[in-house]
Amino acid sequence: MSRRVVIIGAGGRDFHNFNIFFRDNPDYHVVAFVHVSQIPGLKSRRYPPELAGSLYPEGIPIYTEKDLEKIIRENKVDEAVISYSDLSYKELGNIISRVIASGASVRILGPDETFIRSIRPVIAVTAVKTGSGKSSLSRKISEHLKRRGVRFVVVRHPMVYKDPGRMIVQYFERPEDLDKEDLTIEEREEYEHYVRRGVKVLAGVDYGKILRKAEEIADVIIWDGGNNDWPFYRPDLMFTVVDAMRPEYIDESFPGEVNVRMSDVLVINKIDQVSREDLEKIEKKLRKMNPKAEIIKAVSEVSVDRPDLISGRRVLVIEDSPTVTHGGARYGAGYVAARKYGAREIIDPRGCAVGILRELYKEYPHMAEILPSTGYTEEQLKDLKETIERCSPDALVIATPSSIEKILDIKIPSARVSFDLKVVEGRKIEDIIDDFLEKISR
Repeated sequence: MSRRVVIIGAGGRDFHNFNIFFRDNPDYHVVAFVHVSQIPGLKSRRYPPELAGSLYPEGIPIYTEKDLEKIIRENKVDEAVISYSDLSYKELGNIISRVIASGASVRILGPDETFIRSIRPVIAVTAVKTGSGKSSLSRKISEHLKRRGVRFVVVRHPMVYKDPGRMIVQYFERPEDLDKEDLTIEEREEYEHYVRRGVKVLAGVDYGKILRKAEEIADVIIWDGGNNDWPFYRPDLMFTVVDAMRPEYIDESFPGEVNVRMSDVLVINKIDQVSREDLEKIEKKLRKMNPKAEIIKAVSEVSVDRPDLISGRRVLVIEDSPTVTHGGARYGAGYVAARKYGAREIIDPRGCAVGILRELYKEYPHMAEILPSTGYTEEQLKDLKETIERCSPDALVIATPSSIEKILDIKIPSARVSFDLKVVEGRKIEDIIDDFLEKISR
């Protein structure tokens, strides 16, 4: 008799775990996905039959976590599989307690049950928490591979914000490829900075099919992780980025701590934002947790294209949304740039906020002099535009990689922020990649 299962996640790791372990597996019956979502405004959906497989001709319902206990009891669930990519241990414990109190067992599928092995070498970039600087490290690796003449592709962790059946395999090579898709700001933040540099990107829902496409077009695969999840593909070289400004997440986040313990190279980023004493504590903790890993130290170098729009002006800073919302960061590169280039005033948008933005400031009270770039739905995009216009800044300081001013049709002058990883202690990223390429060539 098959065990009755619910899979708890947020539209990424949970779908992958189903595809790899549960799809076409007669020993289990998945009665529902349950989304403990950090993504505001998303409605309950359905995992479609074309992805669910022959055992689920009508697909699988997707519910929100507020009904978790009811779903477990009414469906006589035997087992809840936690498949989530960004939890504190307090949040993880809370979910476990709710499941057990409802009568079900708890399971977490590990890497050996969920990895897909590639015939190509895989370089994985992960982090202890979203907003640590994965994208700048992935960019640095991709730029070096391009200089070396290596055929490569970036495979991005899933961002399933809409109908999964419409995004089984997504391929982005040119800017117009992004325009053809109905992408959220959050998706564009992850893809656009690659495509503008001529880097091919794959994403979607079915990472088996995505891998086959990647292996056709590339000799090396870069896995660009989402939140603080471990890779879907078995890595041959694994980096984990540690945010020196948020050291508590090194051993207080799941699965961020898993990445620290699994990694070949640990990159302590933003070290210029902390004291030497605090940095030594971080390094000591990392060496204890993973003594085999190489440790390098880096900074995120911040620059802007129009510093004249910041100096002496009243500016509104727009930051990458996940970094400053559920990522817990008080600020990001935009705020650093506004201070660095001499803004007369950095506007506190809380008094201007409307709709979803007003709710986010209540949910994440640590945010103050920054505006998150939240725009998962048309309604949220309208709220974002109205909030920006109500603040009436002299200029915008935009630290999200997506072209938010064009998406929202904002006429306010904008200074665009760039941030690049610079190693200040330890081996250069380029040297690590060169050694890896030499190793795999043998």
